[in-house]
Amino acid sequence: MTDKNPTPKGTTERKYSVPVFSEREREREGDLRMELEDTVAVEVRKQEEVVETWNQRKQTQILQLSEKLIHGDLDSQIEAARDIRKLVRKSSSSSSSSSMKTRSKLAAAGVIQPLVFMLVSPSLDAQEASLLALLNLAVRNERNKVKIVTAGAVPPLVELLKFQNGSLRELATAAILTLSAASPNKPAIVAAGATPLLVQILCSGSVQGKVDSVTALHNLSTSTGNSTAILDAKAAPPLINLLKECKKYSKFAEKTTALLEILSNSEAGRIAISNSDGGILTLVETVEDGSLVSTEHAVGALLSLCQSCRDKYRELILNEGAIPGLLRLTVEGTAEARERARTLLDLLRDSPREKRLASSVLERIVYDIAARVDGADKAAETAKRLLQDMVQRSMEHSLSRIQHRAASCTPSDIRST
Repeated sequence: MTDKNPTPKGTTERKYSVPVFSEREREREGDLRMELEDTVAVEVRKQEEVVETWNQRKQTQILQLSEKLIHGDLDSQIEAARDIRKLVRKSSSSSSSSSMKTRSKLAAAGVIQPLVFMLVSPSLDAQEASLLALLNLAVRNERNKVKIVTAGAVPPLVELLKFQNGSLRELATAAILTLSAASPNKPAIVAAGATPLLVQILCSGSVQGKVDSVTALHNLSTSTGNSTAILDAKAAPPLINLLKECKKYSKFAEKTTALLEILSNSEAGRIAISNSDGGILTLVETVEDGSLVSTEHAVGALLSLCQSCRDKYRELILNEGAIPGLLRLTVEGTAEARERARTLLDLLRDSPREKRLASSVLERIVYDIAARVDGADKAAETAKRLLQDMVQRSMEHSLSRIQHRAASCTPSDIRST
């Protein structure tokens, strides 16, 4: 019987041998493994001892800081408050879990109440040190936020919002912002009268103060069913200016447009928005360039204006070239934004209500045409492309009309405006 797989002539068949370990070598390997495991165990114990020593030292430091805050003189309290801030920041640099534990341990040691008492000290250094310490204790810790408000921090913080000292007022604004992120704190902050002062800072504060005020007001706007009551119409011009300057798709733009939509629900707010320099134009630009959230709020504000008095606001909105952005929003926006855009488009049309072609009917017609051209499978995609083409043509037509109008203006027309 011949071999089915003979070795080709001229080649040498390789032979592989399995290494055989002696009993001594196997014992040696076992010894090395045990030595390695022992070494690792020793290192782990050392690390655990280091961590334990550090934790004990930190706990001792926390207790000493608490003691100084509660029983020390003013200078000792200021020093302790500053050390609390340093300790939390140092823990934050190592890990988020470490900083969270440090914040919780400091609160458990009773440092919050004496820090709140320092907010009413006549010493500016004491107020600043306690503000910074409380801010660091509140960040990323919902329980500490609530404890700080429960300890009575809101009334002195509201008083600090009235200060002419820019640094302290800015820190107080940041503290209100941080504390307002916790839902249980919102009613207390609103009841203490913080919102009118935040609006004042929005109008005349530093850039950082204005940004923090917007976020704080946005947080507080969800605290009550009547959110319009917490916002003064004076907030409209600075909100419009901030929206002009920021990226329309940013998170900040989403908060700003949310506040403008709230303002648009009152007559005073609508007047303030329309009277602001570039107010309606800025909302139209946000409809065109904003995120899904900011476009929904911006079209909501425009719709509130037009629904309140179509004769007054229709031309103002049309003159800013709103149609292309609204048409695109009926295709690309959220469900709520699409519905708002359709309603606003109906209000902006010249024809009487009974003769208007509803946006939903237009979309249905375009969809039916697309289905006949490309079939039902591709109808949605084709319809979207056709609507986008209509938007583009509408934008080009609007631009051409604006250019023609500008070219036909005489110098006297320009001066009269």
